[in-house]
Amino acid sequence: MSTIAPDASREVGAAFTKAGLTMMDAPISGTTLTIGKGNASVMVGGDKAAFERVQPVLLAIGPKVTYIGAQGLAVQLKVALNMTLVIEVIGFCEGVALAEKGGVPREVAVDAMLKSVVASPVLAYRAPLILEGHISDATYGDVDLQQKDMLLALDLGRKMGVPVPLGAAANEMLNACRGLGLAEHDFVTVYEVYRRLGGMSK
Repeated sequence: MSTIAPDASREVGAAFTKAGLTMMDAPISGTTLTIGKGNASVMVGGDKAAFERVQPVLLAIGPKVTYIGAQGLAVQLKVALNMTLVIEVIGFCEGVALAEKGGVPREVAVDAMLKSVVASPVLAYRAPLILEGHISDATYGDVDLQQKDMLLALDLGRKMGVPVPLGAAANEMLNACRGLGLAEHDFVTVYEVYRRLGGMSK
């Protein structure tokens, strides 16, 4: 249920098939918070008949189970999903930093954005972490973990000839977090990078 390279999943699946076994890729989407609340989402790739046999087990893990297609396609989608999530959160941090530098109190900017059209499930639980004193309160996915997924996405883009410029830019902000010694924090700590670059903190 890990997020790994699609080719790696296919290689493992082929080895299972050779041994007379069935392997499916079934990455799970969610943090410890969402999974704990019973809101996990599972994407599945592999033999359709095998999926139908194991679907009841997967539904016990989370209420949203989706068959994506052949072996490797579920992790292909999960890598794309994780890249989108990181871009979204980093874009939110950038917007809040811009508003704060212009004079809008940080908590006001966060509250207003969460009431606007940019609101989303991931922002609902991650956005409060950028409020004063909250950066270290929770770690749903630290910088190193998220960058692992971003590097998978960038590699897929290179191999398939698909441009991912926003993914590349987001990955550079994660690099900046690591350079500033913030890698152990939830990756929303990228907000602190924006504040430092914008002259709002040390």
